[in-house]
Amino acid sequence: MLPARPTVALTRAYRFSGAHYYYDESLSPAENDRRFGPCARRPGHGHDYRLEVTLRSAVPPAQGMVFDVRELDAIVQEAILDTLDYRHLNHDVAWFADHLPTTENLALYAWAALVGRLPAGSLAGVRIYENADLFAEYRGE
Repeated sequence: MLPARPTVALTRAYRFSGAHYYYDESLSPAENDRRFGPCARRPGHGHDYRLEVTLRSAVPPAQGMVFDVRELDAIVQEAILDTLDYRHLNHDVAWFADHLPTTENLALYAWAALVGRLPAGSLAGVRIYENADLFAEYRGE
């Protein structure tokens, strides 16, 4: 037997491409190379990222869905993809002037870009895959 208003998580996936490098200006070139290896080399390298956005909500009986996916697509497009897709993250995205464009920081960026545009409390998590075996997830904690 299901509860009267069951809570369901809905996840939608998106893709974008971007270039980046890791380099901390407060460190010497040798220390950057030691810490970040080939990722410190400029002009950088690229990835085809996968972004997953998860919303969680009670399912309204009349509507039968957590959120209109078309509306979510439009929000993600404007808030994230238009800014990140086919960009050099270090140079083209202002937020990364103060943050290394790591997978972890991309997850934080995506959360911050979405949280105020969605119904309060509905954003359950964002996950960014840099490749098939490396991802970062943020759940607002």
